[in-house]
Amino acid sequence: MDLTLLLDNLTNPALLFFFLGIIAVQVKSDLEIPPNSAKFISLYLMFSIGFKGGMELSHSELDLEIIWSLLFGVFLALFVPIYTYFILRRKFSVENSGAIAAAYGSVSAVTFVTAVSFLELEQIDFGGHMVAVMALMEAPSIIIGVLLMAYFQKDKKTNLKLGNVLHHSLTNGSVLLIMGSLVIGFLASDQQARGIEPFTTDIFKGFLAVFLLDMGITSGKKLADFLKKGWFAFFFAIIIPLINGGIVAIVSGIFTESVGNRFLFAILAGSASYIAVPAAMRLAAPKANPSLYLPMALAITFPFNITLGMPLYLCIVQAF
Repeated sequence: MDLTLLLDNLTNPALLFFFLGIIAVQVKSDLEIPPNSAKFISLYLMFSIGFKGGMELSHSELDLEIIWSLLFGVFLALFVPIYTYFILRRKFSVENSGAIAAAYGSVSAVTFVTAVSFLELEQIDFGGHMVAVMALMEAPSIIIGVLLMAYFQKDKKTNLKLGNVLHHSLTNGSVLLIMGSLVIGFLASDQQARGIEPFTTDIFKGFLAVFLLDMGITSGKKLADFLKKGWFAFFFAIIIPLINGGIVAIVSGIFTESVGNRFLFAILAGSASYIAVPAAMRLAAPKANPSLYLPMALAITFPFNITLGMPLYLCIVQAF
């Protein structure tokens, strides 16, 4: 790995604020971001990245690369939960295995946003259609997770209403906002987009830093309790994303030569959802333990990806 690339990432102000949040928890500080403010910032990040992606997409021609990218993203969202489910069943129940598999088949929008910021720091271009790829990868893994639980459930009387889960996953706030912002950005003219550019672009990194501070505080609170649950979940939360991200970083070169796009594919494959999937699993799998799958995605996989994962995946892409 290029140590300069790693150092650039680890000294990124937004990432340092994430570490500050973890430190605040460890020293028992009363530092916190008000929940309403954190929710607003989260919505802002989704809006901004979706809108800018739509703008980029409007300037791109719909070609085979974009079509293959969208299909590849959906394939990953279907395949990853299937193979990870059978690994997880060696240690966990049907419900927990299905919920965790869905989380790792789905994507983390915040990880994607952080990765975009990393690319901008490294001055590497990427396609606006990658925002659409991310949005399309949210729901399929949730559906697969629910289907796996329904099929392998010993108690066949358990009634999982797939229609309700599908509706919930597609209308999840982050999914709906990203898709809606993408469409609005696509439809807006350049002149109209410049009217809100200070909001969508100029303050983006500042809001990202504050949001990662909140993520650091949340991760720090969940990490201690999670480590008491055993090492299998801990290593799974690092090794599986590393395998997924590393393989996809190489395979994605088949249909796109863009370093930025291949890097984002690796990040999407290696990330895990801690917003959309937990919200859906409350409805679909009430017996699944959120204190297991939520910390795995948020307290282990998310920090790994934004610290070591991003420069590692970029090095793999550049090497192949």
